[in-house]
Amino acid sequence: MTTLFEMATREKSAIAARHPCWFRPLAYQLAVPAAVVTALIALALYAIVRLEFSFARLAGGVGKLAQMVSLMLPPSPGPHPMVFVRALGETLSIALLGTLTAAVLAFPLGILAAKTVVRHRLIHGLIRRVLDVIRGVDVLIWALIFINVVGLGPFAGILAIAASDCGTLGKLFSEAIETSGRTQIDAIVAAGGSRLHVVRLALMPSLMPVLASQVLYYFESNTRSATIIGIVGAGGIGLHLAEQIRVLEWQRVSFLILMILLTVMVIDWLSRRLRLAMIGQR
Repeated sequence: MTTLFEMATREKSAIAARHPCWFRPLAYQLAVPAAVVTALIALALYAIVRLEFSFARLAGGVGKLAQMVSLMLPPSPGPHPMVFVRALGETLSIALLGTLTAAVLAFPLGILAAKTVVRHRLIHGLIRRVLDVIRGVDVLIWALIFINVVGLGPFAGILAIAASDCGTLGKLFSEAIETSGRTQIDAIVAAGGSRLHVVRLALMPSLMPVLASQVLYYFESNTRSATIIGIVGAGGIGLHLAEQIRVLEWQRVSFLILMILLTVMVIDWLSRRLRLAMIGQR
């Protein structure tokens, strides 16, 4: 007669045969994490030595930083404050137009990259690789490319932000579409709906608050990006910031930095309110 212990042992053996990874020795399970941590520590030590990281140099630089900050006070716009205000408005325009252009381009790409909409592996796999390539190039590199293509100015900045964010938003849109589930999609297809019906009736109503929230976040982030790419000649307040640093006008530099910080704070507050309002309407 089979005892309870023998039944439990036999059941354990069967489970171990089906799922051997659950019954590996503890030392084997910890080997991979330990190897990864060891490799990261070794890489960090190599970087400290190779890149000449020095706490002594850092401590010496603190005094220079304090001296620079003292030169920045009090912030002053100089004799022409409206020049900086117009440049800030140009930066906001670059960020807004670049973000909207990226969102318009990323939406159809995100649909094609979603497995729940396009079942053909070649199509959505190819679109995903295209998005990876676009996303892999930093916005500053895109700015340098478009400056050589269309010349200096805000138009190059708009194209740079649009190109950079198109890849990122396309990936986020496709993941949001895939996590939305197939219940509504299957229902519309079963009722005889086309792919356009699926997008308009199943995807758009449920995903618009999520997608709009992502676009608002990237508009906030692109306000800072537009400042950086302005330094290399893509227009906006970044161009003035680089010029004032070059001529050592530290009071004007601090005024420009203060303008940028206040603008980002206001945009952050407004976009957060809009995101909460959209989530509340779902």
